[in-house]
Amino acid sequence: MHSPAEDSLEELSELAVSAGANVQGRLLQTRPAADPATLIGSGKVQELEELVAASRAQSVIFDFDLSPTQQRNLENKLDVKVLTRTQLILDIFAGRARTREGRLQVELAQLKYLLPRLTGQGGALSRLGGGIGTRGPGETKLETDRRRIARRIRKIEEDIEAVRTGRALHRAQRESVPLPLIALAGYTNAGKSSLFNRLTGAEVLADARMFATLDPTVRVLPLPSRRRALLSDTVGFIRNLPTTLVKAFHATLEEVTQAALILHVVDCSAGSAREHAEHVMEVLREIGAGETPQLLVLNKADRLGPDREDVEVLAHRVMDRHPAVKEDVKSGHHYLPAAGSAMVSALTGEGIEKLLSLVDGALQFDTVKKERFHIPLTAAADIAMLHRQARVICESYNDDAAEIEAEAPESVRRKLAAYVVSEK
Repeated sequence: MHSPAEDSLEELSELAVSAGANVQGRLLQTRPAADPATLIGSGKVQELEELVAASRAQSVIFDFDLSPTQQRNLENKLDVKVLTRTQLILDIFAGRARTREGRLQVELAQLKYLLPRLTGQGGALSRLGGGIGTRGPGETKLETDRRRIARRIRKIEEDIEAVRTGRALHRAQRESVPLPLIALAGYTNAGKSSLFNRLTGAEVLADARMFATLDPTVRVLPLPSRRRALLSDTVGFIRNLPTTLVKAFHATLEEVTQAALILHVVDCSAGSAREHAEHVMEVLREIGAGETPQLLVLNKADRLGPDREDVEVLAHRVMDRHPAVKEDVKSGHHYLPAAGSAMVSALTGEGIEKLLSLVDGALQFDTVKKERFHIPLTAAADIAMLHRQARVICESYNDDAAEIEAEAPESVRRKLAAYVVSEK
């Protein structure tokens, strides 16, 4: 069983590979207090220097946020680029964002991370602008850079607010039609995008790399009752997710906060499944979605083999609690009882029907009721709509009308109210 530090270091390695790096080695240190100059102390710096020289590494990534002074001292001693976990995640996000909103959010997070670390950056900020007239009388380059970054941050925040306003408008248009929003949430690389594609028939990028999908996608999800819902795929979460990113991506994560149901996707084959679930719950609470009903989706069942545990047992192990218990005694975290649990494989399609049935039962909207309809054959469009939007149980036809018994949503029953056969 790995320690939390070893798990975090392994995850850092996966992040580095996702960013395109070739990991040559790793070091783990335990010490009573951080060294103010280098974080790790002179002895460990020398060991790291030897490892860098032997592997001809071009950069060193710390699974810890360094102060500007520590980062500068380490770069001077190691003579290679020194990065932090936060910088690595920001770099991955910058390479994966596709929409204008996503790029704005990443740039905002990068600038807010950079602003307090300007000391010693020198000419590295030339890409932010410059030229004649950018400095005031007696103003240092550092002050000019800070002022320029602060101005850019304000502009990005205004642009993101405009995006948020547009998103609210689109949401209002969606809400004018009685379709509830279901949000996929989960640890990065839990298989959310693959599950999204399996459920909706979409073609969202599904990649084994971490944070392969950043920009939210919304598609219609047909349910077994023939009702329809909207399913949203969102950015994956991760342990120690930088606060700047959580804040910057708040507009994107609004899709989660507005959801009627969250499908909490967990890679049940991962040894750290329980820890991953806890990190997701923590982020959901941070963004105000901790009280939203959840359905636990245990994905990647195809990796478990024939001796897999029962779904309730596995769900209990993953969440470290019984579904009926509201408090995790060890962590003090409060949860709502889960709407249910389903074991699925987005790759093979196993368990998808069971999952859709659970989603159907968990959503209290456009309630379904069994009804009998007497529809004239001349109203062929209404007969077709009933077949399309309700579950037909039985039907018979005579010369001028169709007798149909169906489980129909309320919205359909209202449209076809004139054809409902009242019971005597």
